[in-house]
Amino acid sequence: MTTELKLPLDREYISSFSKEMGEPSWLTELRLQAVTVAETLPLPRPDKTKIAKWNFTQFSKHIVKSDDFNSLNDLPEAVKALIDLEAADKNLYIQRNNRPAFLSLTKELQDKGVIFTDIFTAAREHGDLLQQYLMKSGVKIDEHRLTALHAALINGGTFLYVPKNVEVAQPIQAVFLHDNAEASLFNHVLVVAEANSSVTYVENYISTVESATGIVNIVTEVLAKENARVQYGAVDNLTSGITTYVNRHGVTGRSARIDWALGLMNDGNTISENTTNLIGDGSIADSKTVVVGRGEQVQNFTTTIIHHGKNTEGNILKHGVMKDSATSIFNGIGKIEHGASKSNAQQESRVLMLSEKARGDANPMLLIDEDDVIAGHAASVGRVDPVQLYYLMSRGIPKKEAERLIIHGFLAPVVNALPIEGVKKQLVEVIERKVR
Repeated sequence: MTTELKLPLDREYISSFSKEMGEPSWLTELRLQAVTVAETLPLPRPDKTKIAKWNFTQFSKHIVKSDDFNSLNDLPEAVKALIDLEAADKNLYIQRNNRPAFLSLTKELQDKGVIFTDIFTAAREHGDLLQQYLMKSGVKIDEHRLTALHAALINGGTFLYVPKNVEVAQPIQAVFLHDNAEASLFNHVLVVAEANSSVTYVENYISTVESATGIVNIVTEVLAKENARVQYGAVDNLTSGITTYVNRHGVTGRSARIDWALGLMNDGNTISENTTNLIGDGSIADSKTVVVGRGEQVQNFTTTIIHHGKNTEGNILKHGVMKDSATSIFNGIGKIEHGASKSNAQQESRVLMLSEKARGDANPMLLIDEDDVIAGHAASVGRVDPVQLYYLMSRGIPKKEAERLIIHGFLAPVVNALPIEGVKKQLVEVIERKVR
């Protein structure tokens, strides 16, 4: 189905699209509710970045036609490099633009009740479960215009459900391939880890076109129930010309933990929100982010951890490298609500600028409404350390190679946190290409 869409949103189109995808009535109603509120809501207001003139709404096609791959051997080389082609058992989903192109989940995990599928199949086959969680306790439809637009236009994504007491030993991987310049992605990713479960989920957004005209609006919800652990890794590597909004949101139950490892490498303008609500006592969130900006990019990255429960712990680490005329804002927010006693909020934001015209701004914020807590922050913006550079050069390392080593060391804390070797290697290669 290839359809041109004009805003204001067309309720008739949304209804017909939902029907064509075989969605249950509750999802159709959710989409139409989102259409109703979308135009009345303001855009988000990321601190220190004006986005009123950014294109988040104008695009020509909601769905583009994409062919299936006959086998994994037909994948582009850039995608092959991300996955283990030799592995007999794969937990893997590949989406080509808006089309589910490959899905594999081991029989062992299926027998344990694990669900891993595309969002449309989830709506048709696991509708009651999806309805329980979709945009309920994580990201809300009416947060702002972009979340409403997302809810109305969801056209891809995944659903991962891990039952109680199930530990998934091997990472589950999703690859979102963007190889059509007109494709727009409204992907929704929902991860639900029930009590005492654990899972590692890693996703890649990768463009194989040099530039594009579509828009990207991604929402992720991670729900970690009591004593559950979720490791969430992502590498976003979308091409220039794409305006991206991405909202990754986590919610923790008692003694649960969510670990974020995010490599944000898009070449277009980007607004990124990563929020974790520590609801349950004793829960933990650890958020690590690396960014490389180049050209004339404008990007804003806001990481927020909100402490609601007692004895909660939140750690934010953000390292960015800017070159050319790129501009990036790094906002870190640690908020401890009244009643969240014995909590610990820590954050570190550092920006390395490689060019005279590059700009980076690190803004740590601590909002404390409770007395019996620990909180701290560190922030720095600057050039390559001349002392480090001198030390390496004094050992016979050429200046360019010494700078390269310093940059890789600077970004290593997040790169090393990614649990899949192919993905880790890809991120290193992207960093290498961008800072060259």
